[in-house]
Amino acid sequence: MAFRRWRRNRGRPRLDLRKTLFVLPNLITLASIFCGFNAIRIVAKDGASVDDFYRAAVLLIFAMLFDLMDGRVARMTKTQSAFGLQIDSLADVVSFGVAPSLLVYKWVLYRHPVAGLLTAFMFVACGAIRLARFNVLSSAPGGTPSKPSKYIVGLPIPPASGILISLVVANHAVGGALGGEQYTYAIFAVTVLLSLFMVSNIKFRSFKDLKFNTGTVLLVLFTLGSSVFVWQRYKPQFVLVWLLSVYIFIGILEWIRALPGRLRGLMARDSVPPAADPG
Repeated sequence: MAFRRWRRNRGRPRLDLRKTLFVLPNLITLASIFCGFNAIRIVAKDGASVDDFYRAAVLLIFAMLFDLMDGRVARMTKTQSAFGLQIDSLADVVSFGVAPSLLVYKWVLYRHPVAGLLTAFMFVACGAIRLARFNVLSSAPGGTPSKPSKYIVGLPIPPASGILISLVVANHAVGGALGGEQYTYAIFAVTVLLSLFMVSNIKFRSFKDLKFNTGTVLLVLFTLGSSVFVWQRYKPQFVLVWLLSVYIFIGILEWIRALPGRLRGLMARDSVPPAADPG
C-alpha cells in the first residue's frame, strides 16, 4: 500500500516555486505596458480633451509605480534575469517613451506640426538610446543584470517622462492654463532638454546605497520642506513636478562640481609624453 502511494506521488509534477516567482515581476512589468498602451489609446482619438489628457497622465503615473515595483520584487524574490531586464526596457519604451511623447504632442506640440513631431520623436529616440546604453552598462557578460551602481549615466527615462506627465496633471489642476499658447515654446524647450539629458554623460544618483549621514538628512529636510511650500503656495499636483526637477538639479549640480577635477585629469593625461620607441 505504501509502495503504491509512493508510486502515485512520484508521478505528480512538483511545483517549482522559483519558476512561479519568476513570473511575478514580469506580470508587474506587463501591467506597466498595459497602462502605457491604454494611455496611448485615450490620447490618440480625435478631439481629446483636457480631461482625457489627465486620465492618460494618471495611467502613466500608475505605470511608474509598476516600474518601481517590478525591479524590487525581482530582487526580493531573487529572480533577476536577462529576460526581465529586456522586457523592462521594452516596457519603458512604450510607457515612458511613446506614450508621454504622444501625450505632450496632442496636448501642446501639435501647434507646430513639423517641429512638434520631430520634438516628440526626439524624446522617444533619446529614450530608446538611453535604455539601450543602460542595458549594455548594467549587464554582465552573460547578459544577466549586474549589481546596481551608485550613479546612472544619463537621466533615466521614468523621471524624464515623469516631468512631462506631471505637467499634464498640474495643467488639469489649474484648469488647462499650462496648455495655453503662451507656454508652447516652454513645453518645447522642456521636452528637448529632457531628451538631451537622457543621452548625456551626466551621472544621476540611483539612491541604491543611500547612507544615513548629515548630507542625506539635509537633503531629506530640504525636499520635505520645499514640497510643503509648493503644496501650499501652488497646488498639490505641482509637488511631483518639483520633486522630479530637484532630482535633475542634483545631478546637474554634482556634475558641475566634479567638472574641474575631470578637466584636471584630462590635462594631466594630455601632458604625459608618449613612450619612447624601443626600436
